[in-house]
Amino acid sequence: MTEIPLEHVLFLSCILFSIGFVGVISRKNTLFMLMSLEVMLNAVGVAFIGAGSAWRQADGQVMFILILTLAAAEVAVGLALFIRMQRRYRSLDIDELNEMRG
Repeated sequence: MTEIPLEHVLFLSCILFSIGFVGVISRKNTLFMLMSLEVMLNAVGVAFIGAGSAWRQADGQVMFILILTLAAAEVAVGLALFIRMQRRYRSLDIDELNEMRG
């Protein structure tokens, strides 16, 4: 079996990160923004795994586990905020957050 070159892995990671970034910038729905952030975190994880595999080190896998932990915490806090926002404003539109200023 041949290994996948690091350049291909990093190219895939850049494409995934770009898709996630465009999703965060262009969407108004907070749920889609959270999903785009998850795509961005997975792109970083793919880059860490690919680099760790190319250098034959386990550091990339350890960093990916930390990224997964961060993503789980983000989802927990984000969903709690979404439930609160849905109950108060009856919408998940990000422009509704302008009214939350104290």
